[in-house]
Amino acid sequence: MPGESITKAPRTSFKARTPEEQAELKRVRKEAEKRAERKTVPARGPLGRWWRRIQASPDRVSLAMCVVAMGVVYGDIGTSPLYTMQAFVAGQGGIQNVDRPAVLGMLSLVFWSITLITTVKYVLVAMRIDNKGEGGIFALYTLVRRYGKWLAIPAMLGGAAFLADSVLTPAVSISSAVEGLKTIPVLEPVFKANGNLTMVITFVIILVLFAVQSRGTERIGRVFGSVVMVWFAFLALIGIYCLGNDWSVFAALNPLYGLEFLFSPHNPVGLAIMGTVFLSTTGAEALYSDMGHVGRGNIYATWPFINVALVFNYFGQGAWLLRNSGNPSLKSATDMNPFFQMMPTTVRYVAVILSVTAGVIASQALITGAFTMVSEATGLNWMPHLQVRYPARTRGQLYIPTVNWVLCVATLTVLAIFKDSEHISAAYGLALTITMITTTILLAAYIWHDHKRVRAIIFAVVFLAIQTLFFLASMTKFMHGGWFTMLLTAAILYIMYTWDVGTKVERSQRRHMTAKECLPALDMLHNDFRIPYFADNLVYLTSDAEMRRLDTDIFFSIFADHPKRARAWWAVSVQTTDAPYTREYSVENFGTNYLFRVRMKLGFKVDQNVATYLHQVMHELIDSGELPKQSSTYPKVDEDPQIGTITYVLIHKALMPESKIDSRGAMSLKVKYAIRHLAGSPIKWFGLAPYNPIVEVQPLFVSTRSVPRLTRVALPKSKWAKAKHPTA
Repeated sequence: MPGESITKAPRTSFKARTPEEQAELKRVRKEAEKRAERKTVPARGPLGRWWRRIQASPDRVSLAMCVVAMGVVYGDIGTSPLYTMQAFVAGQGGIQNVDRPAVLGMLSLVFWSITLITTVKYVLVAMRIDNKGEGGIFALYTLVRRYGKWLAIPAMLGGAAFLADSVLTPAVSISSAVEGLKTIPVLEPVFKANGNLTMVITFVIILVLFAVQSRGTERIGRVFGSVVMVWFAFLALIGIYCLGNDWSVFAALNPLYGLEFLFSPHNPVGLAIMGTVFLSTTGAEALYSDMGHVGRGNIYATWPFINVALVFNYFGQGAWLLRNSGNPSLKSATDMNPFFQMMPTTVRYVAVILSVTAGVIASQALITGAFTMVSEATGLNWMPHLQVRYPARTRGQLYIPTVNWVLCVATLTVLAIFKDSEHISAAYGLALTITMITTTILLAAYIWHDHKRVRAIIFAVVFLAIQTLFFLASMTKFMHGGWFTMLLTAAILYIMYTWDVGTKVERSQRRHMTAKECLPALDMLHNDFRIPYFADNLVYLTSDAEMRRLDTDIFFSIFADHPKRARAWWAVSVQTTDAPYTREYSVENFGTNYLFRVRMKLGFKVDQNVATYLHQVMHELIDSGELPKQSSTYPKVDEDPQIGTITYVLIHKALMPESKIDSRGAMSLKVKYAIRHLAGSPIKWFGLAPYNPIVEVQPLFVSTRSVPRLTRVALPKSKWAKAKHPTA
């Protein structure tokens, strides 16, 4: 073999840590020193002792992560003032029809909806129920699924609705903010001359937003967080400015105003007004889903500021509406938006710039929530395994390339279909009401089984009543665009359902062999010199984490068709740990020098390059004498002459036509295999593409139908036979 290198395949480094790990280790050491130093300083008074307990608990607070929380969590709910009161005025038939009972009623409904849904349900109740720090409907389901199989139904439905709404949020938030440019007098002629200009600008912003997701939500959150602080401060200040000296609108804090207006004959839209009220709470579910990205304590620390800013802005818009309900110059205004109209023209420039940025931030909240939801659905075997990257320090901050670009394409498709925010908002929010209802069901189930049954009943009755009202009111949007989100929800739900059923069918057929069952045949093949070597090392990737058994699929692959004789057979599994930089492996050789079961434990930030790490394992086993020495005479892609040839094998299952299985199971398997083909291959995830792995298809061993016997029919004699034997 030539002395110079033939190829440049990756190798394991002799260094124990990468520069990134060194920096992380240094950061962790500094934080530990600071915590130890704080412990040496005696706490001053009850407040000091309380703060120390908080910082030692999972609810700890840091200024940096509070800024990240601002940028990642609150974007969606922060853009609600842009269009909530606008939709209210349009529903009343114009500003001239808006009177004091209507304004006070609307403000009362908005205030108590934010208080009950966002503050009570999500911040005070839901966020106390987490799965190792992660929130969202799927994390909640993992806590309650042992209480009943039926709970999978609301979990799947709610998750599908959330992901469907994630497609619409970037389109409606950014387009509604960009359309605010039309209110600037200097730009008004430009937008009138170019009708599609707002859609083009929105298209570009959405594309850039999805393109920067790979940098991680922590980096994005730091940039957005500062802007969000300014945005919410602006909301509060402009609200206070519009209140002026008239603070009488705060009479709407009395819930009776909301109830009276809801059932008042002067309310032209009736209960459908709740569909408009619901727009003020649309970011609540994202707040719960993004909890794992920023930590619960940082949300607790920032929510009071967010809540106060929202209340001041809504009530400021209400005060402005009361002062201008008789303004003749506004009666003929089209697309009148109180949020922009209540500001002086000079301030409106700043408002438009901030609102566009806030629209981008709103989209970010839903995108990061979607990444978390898909990752958790994969863990529940409701979605295919996808390549996941962790660009930040914590596992909660993740990036899934496939999901990112599917969301991007779907969002741009929505924008192309509906054109502007007015038509997109007709579909917006309907699917999210389903997610809120299903989350309430799962939360009530958790509280019930936590031996707090009275609380569970009260919680379920109150919030199911409110959110069912939201759903029924939002159903009025169905024919005006709501059908689109419901169609998306149904499609995502179908994927989850079929993947779940298909996985259950596959697992019901999975079989394993003990060492006593498989070793006699493998030992015979290993010593059968009549059969040439298929490869020096035959490596199978398996999802089975148990070390002291062999998957039957691997055994049959070795003996199928022409037996695959090798110097060593390997079954390798990879587990991802919660720690970022774990690099560990275990080996079981079953008392042989030719069959090895390897389990690698890799941290979530470690590149899962199985081929590179397996070379290290082989070298160490050769050095220890567990694996006989190997050598390679000819050049190989891994440029490692001390190890023989390596062939990787991936096994895929296929359903046999004769299988005895119902139509539901058969269809689920077909759909699952089609989705898996589109989702990508483990060949790329594990860095095996340069090694040209073999992909085998094996039948799924389900019970088969008995086939009736064939009847043998004698062939008629030919003319030649009759001529030769005429008397026969």
